[in-house]
Amino acid sequence: MMTRFQKASRLLLAILVALVTITYQTRKKTFISVREISMSEPYVFSTMQFVTSQFNKESDDKYNFRIVRVLKILRKVTDHLEYHMNLEMRRTTCQRLEAINCTFQKGELYKQLNCHFSVYAIPWFEKYKILNKTCKDG
Repeated sequence: MMTRFQKASRLLLAILVALVTITYQTRKKTFISVREISMSEPYVFSTMQFVTSQFNKESDDKYNFRIVRVLKILRKVTDHLEYHMNLEMRRTTCQRLEAINCTFQKGELYKQLNCHFSVYAIPWFEKYKILNKTCKDG
């Protein structure tokens, strides 16, 4: 039977190995993990809310845009999360300060965009930053 000291020693050794691995990965600027994920993964929804809000704040358009469809989400993990999102966005009937009951524009004001966003995220501290944004008419 393992003594308490042996259990504590093994736990401390495991923590030390994990910290050294993470530090080494960070210094190399390599990613611990890179994979495609679904919208149901933790922090994706809050990141997409941030992206939509920032997009609308920075836009010159009179109307807000909203995400219609998520095409692809790639998550890279290091000491932070980095999301690379391909999204379809459409112009809504809501103007800048409105956000309730926003339906999509039809007719002459219809506009759809295909956008790629790269987002630096530390969602557990609610810290986000758009690193790159590219949108084309869709």
